[in-house]
Amino acid sequence: MPKIDVNEKLFFNLLGEKYSYDVLEDRLTCAKAELDEKPDSAAGENERIIKIELNDTNRPDLWSTAGLARQLKLHKNAQAVQSSKTGYTLYNDFLSFPGSTKDYGNRVVNVDPALKDIRPFMTAFVISGKPIDEPMLLDIIQTQEKLCWNFGRKRRSISMGVYRYAQIKWPVSYHAVDPDKTAFVPLGFEEPMNCRQIITEHPKGKEYGHIIADMPKFPLLSDAAGDTLSMAPIINSAALGAVQVGDSDLLVEMTGTDMPSLLLATMIVACDFFDAGYKILPCLVKHPYDTGFGKDIVTPLYFQSSASASVKAAQKLLGENLSAAEMLAALARMGVEASEKDGTITVMPPPYRNDFLHEVDVIEDIMLGRELPSFKPEKPHDFTIGRLTPLTLLSRKAKSLMIGLGFQEMIFNYLGSKRDYIERMNIDGSDVIEVSNPMSENYQFVRPSIIPSLLSAEAVSGNAVYPHKVFEIGKTAFLCDEEVTGTRTRQYIGFLTAASDANFNSAASETASLLYFLNHEYTVEEASDPRFIPGRQARLIVKGKPIGIFGELHPAVLENWDIRVPCTAGEIDLEALGTL
Repeated sequence: MPKIDVNEKLFFNLLGEKYSYDVLEDRLTCAKAELDEKPDSAAGENERIIKIELNDTNRPDLWSTAGLARQLKLHKNAQAVQSSKTGYTLYNDFLSFPGSTKDYGNRVVNVDPALKDIRPFMTAFVISGKPIDEPMLLDIIQTQEKLCWNFGRKRRSISMGVYRYAQIKWPVSYHAVDPDKTAFVPLGFEEPMNCRQIITEHPKGKEYGHIIADMPKFPLLSDAAGDTLSMAPIINSAALGAVQVGDSDLLVEMTGTDMPSLLLATMIVACDFFDAGYKILPCLVKHPYDTGFGKDIVTPLYFQSSASASVKAAQKLLGENLSAAEMLAALARMGVEASEKDGTITVMPPPYRNDFLHEVDVIEDIMLGRELPSFKPEKPHDFTIGRLTPLTLLSRKAKSLMIGLGFQEMIFNYLGSKRDYIERMNIDGSDVIEVSNPMSENYQFVRPSIIPSLLSAEAVSGNAVYPHKVFEIGKTAFLCDEEVTGTRTRQYIGFLTAASDANFNSAASETASLLYFLNHEYTVEEASDPRFIPGRQARLIVKGKPIGIFGELHPAVLENWDIRVPCTAGEIDLEALGTL
C-alpha cells in the first residue's frame, strides 16, 4: 500500500489547525489511512516528517500532503462543508467541461502526429500566485513520484514534469525527434547529451529508458524558442526544468498512454495546488488525432460521470435506516456533491476522484462520511457451524487413496506458458484461457489440464530412482460458452507414472482402484486425445457422462518435454464425479 511522507508544518497549515497524534490517527480513518511513524522529536520545525500509510489504492488523490489534508478538513467541518461549495463547484474557477472551456490565453501546446504510436497524449496547466517554499517543493516531488510510479505504472502510462513558466516561449511543442541527432543538457548534468546517450548514461535514463528505448523516435517537449523542457518520460532539461525554491509560476505537464488516467492525475495535482493557495491557469493542448475527449483539449478538464445508489440499498448494506438527508450530509463530508430524488441518491464526483464505479462505492463514502464509530455493533443473527464442502471431502479422500497407491502429491502454479500448456502437449489450444496483460510469457495462460504440470516435474527428475508416480489435486480452467463468464473452472485430480514398464494396463489398474474405493462404477470408451497414443487411451464414463481420461502419453509429447522413459497419465473431473 502507498506510504507518504508528510511535512508536519505544511500539513497542519493546510488543515488550519494542529492535532495531537492520537486525534490525527483517529481522523485518518476517513481516508482509510493510518499513522505509520511519528516525527523525530529532535528534528527542526521545518524538517519534522509524519509517515502515513494509505490502506487503499483506488484514491490516488490522497497520496499527497494537500490531498490528505483536504479530505481531513472536509470530513471534520461537516456543517461548514454543507453550507459552502464542495466537489467540482469549488474548482469552477479553472475547470473546463466538455463543450465549455476556460480562457487559456496564449498557453497552447501542439502535439506532433508522429507521437500517436509512441506516447500520444498530453495535458498541461500553469500554477501562479506565490513562491514555492521548500516543504511545498518536496511535496511536489513526492506527488510526482507517487502518481507516476504507482498510478502511472512506473511512468509507462503517466509521467509528470514541472518547469519555470516565466522562461517559456509559447506555443510549446510536444514532438517526436531523432534520438541520435537531438541533444540537450539533462537535469543534474552540465554538458549536452543526445537522447540516446541519456537513456544509457543518465541515472534516470537507466531507470526509465526502457519505456521508449525501442521506439523509432523519442518524445521531446520544447518551447517556441527551441529550448528543451524535457524528454518524456525520462528527464527534464537542466535549464527550464530545474525548479527551485522561490519560483512562483510553474508549468505542469503530463504525458502518457491512457487519457482518462492522465486527466485524473492532472486534476489531482491542479486541485492540490489550488487548495494550497495557488491560482490555476488552463492550457490548450492540440492533438492531431482523437483522444477520446476530442482533439483540442483545455485542461484541467472535468470528465467524470455521475454515479447513483438507492437509499434502500444503502440502508440494507449499512444496517441502519439512515434518512436521505443523513446520507447527503455524510457524502458532503467526503467532498462529494449529491442530491436525492425518488429514493435515489445521485453524486457528482469531485474532479480529483474517479473511483465511483458501482453503487457500493457511493455507499462506502456514506459510511466513511458518517464515521465508523457511529454505527452500532450488532451480533450475528444466524447461528452457523463451519464444515467442509462435499468437494473438499471427496478431494481429501482421493488424495489419501492416491498416496496409498504409491503416488506422491505435488503442488503447481495455475499459470504457465503457451509452450508448456499448448505446444508441448500437441493440442491446438482453442479452449485455453489467455491472460490479456501478462507480466511475463511464463504466466500467460491458465492451465487447462494438470498433466502438463506433472510432466514439468518429471522433466527434471531423470536422476531419481524409477518408477516415478506423482499426482496433484487442483484447479483447471478453460473456455466454455455455456457459462456467463465464458470460462469454466473445475477441480481435477491428475496422475502420472514414469517407468520402463509403464503401459495402458497399469494405468487402467490404477484408475480402477481409485474409482472402486471412491464407490463409483464406470465404463470406458475409445478416445482420440492427441496427448495420448492412439488405441492406448480410454475415456472414463460414469452414469453416461464423461469424467476423465487415461492412457499412454504420446512419444511426441514425451520428446517435447525431453523425457526418455514411457509415461502413463490420466485426469478425472472431481466436481463432476461428486455430483454423480
